[in-house]
Amino acid sequence: MKTKILTSTLWVFFIGISVLFSSCDGFLGIMPKGAKTPSTLADYEAFIRDEYTNQRTDITQAILLLNDKFETASNYNYYPLYKANYFWDESANRIELNSSDEATYYNGYAAISSCNLIIENAASATEATDAERNELIAQAKVIRTVVYFVLANYYADTYDEATAATKLSVPLIESADLNATYTQVSIQQIYDYMLKNLEEALPYLPHERATVLHPTIGAAYAMYARIYLEMDNYDLALQYADKALAENSALYDWTAYYETNKTQIESATSYTTTTSPMGIDNVENYYFRHGANSSANSESRIQVDRVTRFEAGDARMAARWKLKTVGADTYYVSTLSGLYNYGGLTTTEVYLIKAECLTRDGKYGDAMDVLNTVRQKRILSDVYQPLSASTEEQAMEYIRRTKDNELIFSIVPFADARRFNKESKYALTLSKVVDGTTYTLTPTSHLWTMPFPMGATSNLGNGTLTQNVDK
Repeated sequence: MKTKILTSTLWVFFIGISVLFSSCDGFLGIMPKGAKTPSTLADYEAFIRDEYTNQRTDITQAILLLNDKFETASNYNYYPLYKANYFWDESANRIELNSSDEATYYNGYAAISSCNLIIENAASATEATDAERNELIAQAKVIRTVVYFVLANYYADTYDEATAATKLSVPLIESADLNATYTQVSIQQIYDYMLKNLEEALPYLPHERATVLHPTIGAAYAMYARIYLEMDNYDLALQYADKALAENSALYDWTAYYETNKTQIESATSYTTTTSPMGIDNVENYYFRHGANSSANSESRIQVDRVTRFEAGDARMAARWKLKTVGADTYYVSTLSGLYNYGGLTTTEVYLIKAECLTRDGKYGDAMDVLNTVRQKRILSDVYQPLSASTEEQAMEYIRRTKDNELIFSIVPFADARRFNKESKYALTLSKVVDGTTYTLTPTSHLWTMPFPMGATSNLGNGTLTQNVDK
C-alpha cells in the first residue's frame, strides 16, 4: 500500500507553520515559484498523504520526563532542556531553555493548518462527488482532533472538570489563512472543540480506508474513547471503545513473531535487525501516525531500569530491544527496522481503555478478561498466566502497567500519568538514583506541563499566547 506522494504536488507555502505567527506576512504571503494552488480533490487529498508535514507527532520532552528514552550524557549536556526534564530539575527555567525545541508545536500546527485548508476549501474541489468531498473533510477533522489532543496534553494542564473552564489550553486556529486570527482557549473549550469535530465527521467517515493515513469511522470511535477517558467520563469512553472494537478488534500476535524470529532475538551478541511489524500493515491500526520522524528506520533506545517495568515473558519487549554496552553507556538498543505507529490509534489502546472503564464500574473480572485478551498475544506461552483482581487498585495496576508498556513513546502514557496524578490513590512519585544522587518527580510538579516554545510566544501574529507554566 502506498502512503507517500511526491511533495511537488503540494501547495508549498507550508514550508513552516511558523508563518502563522510571523510578522513577515508580506514576504511569506508570496506564492513560491513553481507552487501549485490546489483545486481538485486529489490536490487536497495530497495533504493527508504528506507524511513529513502532516503525519508526525513529536513528544520528545514528554518521553524524557517519563524517563522512557535513553539519551547519552553528551546529549543531555548539549541540550539543557533535555537535561532539565530527564533529571526533573524544578529550578530550571524551561521557558528560557525552550528556545529551539519547537518541533512539537510547529509540527502540530503545520498539520492543523493543512487540515484547515482541506476543511475550508475541499467542499468546492473539482473532479469529485459530494460524498468524496465530505469524506475527505471528515478525515481532516479527525486528524485535526488527534493533533489538538497532543498539543492540549503537552502544553496545558490535564483535564479537570473543576478547573477546565478557567485554565488556559492552546491556541485554537480554524483557518489556513496566513493572517488568520486565533484565540488561546480554555481547556474545556478545546475538549468541546475536539468532540464537536468528531461529531461532525462521523456521518461521512468510511468503514474502509484508502490508506492507513486516512482515518475511518473506527478511528473516530477510538479517538472518542481516548478523549472521554481523559475527561473521566468512563461510561461514554466504554461506549465508544465498544464501537471501535466492533469496527476492528484484531490484535497482532507478538508471541508468534517471537517464535518466528527466536534465533535472532535470543542471540545476545547479534544486533541484526528484523522488520518492524508496527508499520502500515499492522492489523491493529485504526489510523497510522509517525513519531518524531516521517519514516524512522529504528526506534529509540530505552533505559535499563525501564525494562524492569515490563512483564516477564513479554515477547513484544524482547523482540524490540536488546541489551548493549557502548563505552560507558549501557542501554537497550532497538532490534527492529521500519515504521512505528507512535502517534496514531490502535486496537490495543482501545482494549485497555475498555478494561479501565470496566474496572471503574467495579467489573473487575470482565476488566481482567479484556486485559488478558491483549496479554495472550504478548506474553510467551510458557510464562503466561491469566491475571485476576479483587480490587479496583489491583486491576488498575495491571492495566496501567500493560498500557504504559504497549503505548511507550506515544502521548498516551504521559497523558495517563497526568490523569492519574489527580487521584491520590493512583498518583505516583517517580524516583531514581544517578551517580549517588536521588532525583524525584512529584505528581504535583509543574514539570508535567511543557512550556510553549519561544518562537511561538515571540511571534504572536494575530492572537495572544500566555504561558501555562512559570518556568
